[in-house]
Amino acid sequence: MRTAAEARSEAEAVESPSAVEAELREQVRLLKQRVLKGEERRRALIHIMSDLTQLNKRLADQRKAMLHILVDYEGDRRRLARQTERLDSSRRALLHILQDSHKSNLRLERSRKAMIHIMDDLRETTAGMQRREQELRDKQEQLVQAGKLATLGELTTGIAHELNNPLNNIGLFVGNAIDLMMLGGADRERFLEELDSAMQQVRKASEIISHLRTFGRAAPVTREPVAINEVIRRSLSLMQEQMRLRQIEVQVDLCASDPVVVGSAIQLEQVFINLLTNARDAVATAPERVVSIQCGLTEDFAELSVSDTGPGIPVELEQRIFDPFFTTKEVGKGTGLGLSITYGILKEHHGTIWVAKNPPGEGATFVVQLPLAKEATGES
Repeated sequence: MRTAAEARSEAEAVESPSAVEAELREQVRLLKQRVLKGEERRRALIHIMSDLTQLNKRLADQRKAMLHILVDYEGDRRRLARQTERLDSSRRALLHILQDSHKSNLRLERSRKAMIHIMDDLRETTAGMQRREQELRDKQEQLVQAGKLATLGELTTGIAHELNNPLNNIGLFVGNAIDLMMLGGADRERFLEELDSAMQQVRKASEIISHLRTFGRAAPVTREPVAINEVIRRSLSLMQEQMRLRQIEVQVDLCASDPVVVGSAIQLEQVFINLLTNARDAVATAPERVVSIQCGLTEDFAELSVSDTGPGIPVELEQRIFDPFFTTKEVGKGTGLGLSITYGILKEHHGTIWVAKNPPGEGATFVVQLPLAKEATGES
């Protein structure tokens, strides 16, 4: 006869497989739910890529609108010049009247009347100038926004490649998890590792898209403390895929103290993206493709340079490269607005930009100088 201990052992042997099978079924159910969530995120990313394509189509319309804005801008500038000339003429007339008024009491009344009319003209002209200046500021902001959208259009190809990598990785990790589930693998840690890797790639793609949305957003221009090193890093994050695809080496030497200036981070980011885009195009046919960024500090300024190993800029063109619509690129490959917009943004930030003197054929170097924030220079 069997003992009681033997009977209990047989009963436990019968119940153990059922408990293991139930636990495995619960794990499989949880994994299926996570896989479904991963699939939903993948579809969301596909919709986002579709939105990017639609945005690219709208960029063409924005470029056309930008050209119209520039035509209006030039017309307003000419009208403003005429009004300024009229104001100067009125002021000169006022001076002559004041000089003649002390010579004759008989002419005093006529002089007063003439002076009143001139002052009325001055007030009207001044009010008109103020309105025109505000309109010019508004149109300049529209031009900067249009240039930003044009830059996004040029970055689309590189960003598509950059998004393609995490999407492929997500598919790989989720596929591995599905294979493990289909093969009946019981390694729960391996399942979680594959799904966690997929989520990391989802976060990476989300960061790229968030950066694009922030850069392309039309927001009021504000002035606040901005860390220059962070601006350069964010600019490089948008350009690094294009540099990699063109086999361009990027050398970066940032300031150790991370200087701070006062301005708009998005506009300053646009400045360095424009300079990096020019450097990228300049080294396209060069035997050695290197773009370097260097940062230096003086007592009151942060000085940054963007250099390339391209053919350089001819001396006779150095005075024209910041003019609107001036470009040395082939027709259809450049609008001639990048450096013009860059110059305007830096002027608004009380900064300057110039081309360093390089020997002929030894590349080009653009130097940007921005005033440091007062707190950073120790001023009260």
